[in-house]
Amino acid sequence: MKIPGLDLEFDALPAPVPVWHAQVSFAQWQGAATAVRDEGGRLLALWAGSMAQKPPCICAAYVTLDGAFWLSLPLVQQEGRWVYPDLAAVFPAAVRMQRAAADLSGAVALGANDTRAWLNHGAWPPDHFPLQQDPGQLPLLAATELVNYPFVHVDGDGVHEIAVGPVHAGIIEPGHFRFSVVGEKVLRLEQRLGYTHKGTEHRMTQLAPLDAYRLAGRVSGDTTVAYAWAYCMALESATQTTPPLRAAWLRALLLERERVANHLGDLGALGNDAAFSFGLAQFSRLREDWLRLSKTVFGHRLMMDCVVPGGVRGDIDLGQRELMLQQCDAVEKEVRTLFNIYEAHAGLQDRFMTTGCVAPELAARLGLTGMAGRASSQSWDLRCDQPWVPYSDLAVVMATQHNGDVAARVAVRFDEIFESMRLIRRLLIEMPIGDLRCPVLLPQQPARGAGWVEGWRGELFVALELGGAEQQHRILRCHLHDPSWQNWPVLEHAIMGNIVPDFPLINKSFNLSYSGQDL
Repeated sequence: MKIPGLDLEFDALPAPVPVWHAQVSFAQWQGAATAVRDEGGRLLALWAGSMAQKPPCICAAYVTLDGAFWLSLPLVQQEGRWVYPDLAAVFPAAVRMQRAAADLSGAVALGANDTRAWLNHGAWPPDHFPLQQDPGQLPLLAATELVNYPFVHVDGDGVHEIAVGPVHAGIIEPGHFRFSVVGEKVLRLEQRLGYTHKGTEHRMTQLAPLDAYRLAGRVSGDTTVAYAWAYCMALESATQTTPPLRAAWLRALLLERERVANHLGDLGALGNDAAFSFGLAQFSRLREDWLRLSKTVFGHRLMMDCVVPGGVRGDIDLGQRELMLQQCDAVEKEVRTLFNIYEAHAGLQDRFMTTGCVAPELAARLGLTGMAGRASSQSWDLRCDQPWVPYSDLAVVMATQHNGDVAARVAVRFDEIFESMRLIRRLLIEMPIGDLRCPVLLPQQPARGAGWVEGWRGELFVALELGGAEQQHRILRCHLHDPSWQNWPVLEHAIMGNIVPDFPLINKSFNLSYSGQDL
């Protein structure tokens, strides 16, 4: 593994996907980012490492065609603060990640234009940084005076603001959206998130490594399988553990069922947001049947706690296999019928087409990833680019579109459902026999591991640092990264020039996670 123009020594992390680690100097930090951008790569994640290390590090993970690499930069102190060079000028997606790192750890990006708090909504004392706290203690926070968030103000004739949220109608997580509009046309949207901050990353350091997969699976409930797999992959990487082959196939089965369930729900909701309640009724029925069978086979509608360190919790029998095969046939037949209805419905297509466009050039510059990225010509899918077992045997066909509008994101969802149905059939029919789980032995020396999984929204990344025997095998740091970090800022661009009533439709076409990026 090499970065053009930089002489770095990389350590390969033993994982089913190619991930390397290296330490960089202060001078190399921005150079590495620039080299990755110039090679057509992208920023995967940015986070503060364990603050217990001396000196602590800031970390970034990048993706190229060769795989992912994790760079650690020891922080330096300047005027009593831990600092590192800003990356936002190279990768705009770094802005909010840097702001979150500052709130959690106190590490500040030198030269950053946007230094507003992100997770700290004004209720934390100025000297409170959760990742600097002793893992064994809960911080006691003194009362502070709340301050208004400094939204960017837009001036001009006829410009006014519409404030939406953080409390919304229906069952939905909290988020605030500040629209600057003229008439009904949106000039600018600014988001304020962080309301679902639960201290997850601090809590991870309080859990035993073999138990933390359960919390990982609850970072974002609709992505429980992907998060649990990514965490277990990171733990297995750090402990040099290879799960049994049957367990890997069962994990993929769970992941593809999770993908189908979410796409079914979104397609119904998108129809409803375009006043096509028939679509909501039909897709909701199909999703409910899908979840009920997951409950029957795996013991939980969302399949929580099915992926465990070293493998999976339980097996399937022949009768359950037949139930899932029959369901694939029945659901795919109905989805194909609904696809034809959606395509032929003039009212739907009028609302979908040209709405919420993200041009491929903008998507590439802002780092749009996952399902939404593939609708804007960003042809990245880990199951195809870096296929691990069993995807290395399944030849996944990537779904892509080029228009970058709501219609394109709808089309990608349909294509991914059909492809997941094909994959599920192969996984069920060709699944090898064997063990479900193997022991995971914690290392005697400090170790790090990485997990990298293509969830239904996009790629999840988990960076794990474990202590050795002298540190009671504690989790020193676990960073869980959701693709929503990259995609929320792009939604602000997608709404520009559209009318306010189209925002629910555009927002649903991305369907990003609040909880996943409020750690």
